[in-house]
Amino acid sequence: MTTLYLVRHGETDWNKARRIQGSTDIPLNATGRDQAATTGALLARREWDAIVASPLSRAFETASIIAGEVGLPTPEVFDTLVERRYGEAEGLNYQQVDERFPGETDVPGRETRDEVTARVVPTLLEIAARHPGASVIVVSHGGVIRSVLNSIDPDNVHGMITNGSIHSVRIADGSLELIAFDDPIEELSLECGTDDIDEQNALERRDAVTT
Repeated sequence: MTTLYLVRHGETDWNKARRIQGSTDIPLNATGRDQAATTGALLARREWDAIVASPLSRAFETASIIAGEVGLPTPEVFDTLVERRYGEAEGLNYQQVDERFPGETDVPGRETRDEVTARVVPTLLEIAARHPGASVIVVSHGGVIRSVLNSIDPDNVHGMITNGSIHSVRIADGSLELIAFDDPIEELSLECGTDDIDEQNALERRDAVTT
């Protein structure tokens, strides 16, 4: 059985300003690097076999910092772990989103959660197949993690996905199964996490209300 630990990247300046990032490549800020180091120190309490990441710099740098903390080599990149695309909403804040795309107005170029799930879940299964019986750290994004959790555990409402948070899943009979949302890793918890993806991203919050 392979176990995957899904980690959200550290904070960026756009997270802090609550601007929608999506596929826009925004780097970590100083707080985000500190969060990555804290997450890495927490993960270092266990043994790990591999670490992989989204190609966006905020995820790859988070993974690289974690790799240094847990004693793993440079993270392997999977392009399909990239954050959900938000199309013409990328770069906008709450007020601008409401002005340009009021109510349930479609956002040109926005990827649906189902589309995210369709590319990410097979990737997670591929990672598990490459590392049978292993424990793997997967550093990605809030929109990706939210989509995966909604898909594999649809009967439960999941809470905040903060920067640097950890969510564990196992591969059972060829499918993903949630072990722990906001995994405490041996009863410790992350106190450094900043805002939830739904608070930072107006369209994720809208989805949470309507789905």
